[in-house]
Amino acid sequence: MSLLLSAAALAIAVCPPPPARRETCVHDGDTVWIDREKIRLLEIDAPELDATDPNERRRAILARARLVALLDGEAVIIRRDGHDCFGRTLARIETARGDVGQALLREGLADAYRGEQHPCG
Repeated sequence: MSLLLSAAALAIAVCPPPPARRETCVHDGDTVWIDREKIRLLEIDAPELDATDPNERRRAILARARLVALLDGEAVIIRRDGHDCFGRTLARIETARGDVGQALLREGLADAYRGEQHPCG
């Protein structure tokens, strides 16, 4: 497991739509870009922004906004644990307030991820 400690506070917002370059931003409630590295948070599954159910879509927007709030202005520790078949880094991200994925779980904005840790397909 590799670590990255960012001593500088992140300035982070919602990612711009493609084809804009993504450097440090929040894509959705369980995927972020930090210094051009795409990171999928381990052990959580946030609702999809393109969900057809209006309640799930609303929850997805809330999860994304909350992840921005949890990370913006914070120094982070990234605890990497490999990659998935889409090339995303699988990791836990922590701030001084704790694990951001676990915060989303506690707040009901994400569900526990019960699939394979390194999904492919």
